[in-house]
Amino acid sequence: QVQLVESGGGLVQAGDSLRLSCVASVRNFNSYDLAWFRQVGEKEREFVAAISWSGVTNYAASVEGRFTISRDSAKSVVYLQMNSLEPEDTAVYYCNAASTVGLFWGQGTQVTVSS
Repeated sequence: QVQLVESGGGLVQAGDSLRLSCVASVRNFNSYDLAWFRQVGEKEREFVAAISWSGVTNYAASVEGRFTISRDSAKSVVYLQMNSLEPEDTAVYYCNAASTVGLFWGQGTQVTVSS
């Protein structure tokens, strides 16, 4: 069974940094494409950043240059380094893992950025 557990969220001020972590309890971690999404209330969940199994990254325009996604295969962890945080970044952040086996989500971690 695939399990994704996020951590690292919290309350910060605008301009601060946070690093989110997502530990993946999966077999063959290296075969998964990994991503971060975020959701505000009942709004649609939106894409933030992704890193493929081969290490190719891409980002939403709203976070490009401020956020960095990375993965540690030895620890089966995907990170989201978030710098220069803005109040508009306030959301629940979800980790996502995708492979031929299926698509999986974590339970989310709250990030709140005060102005």
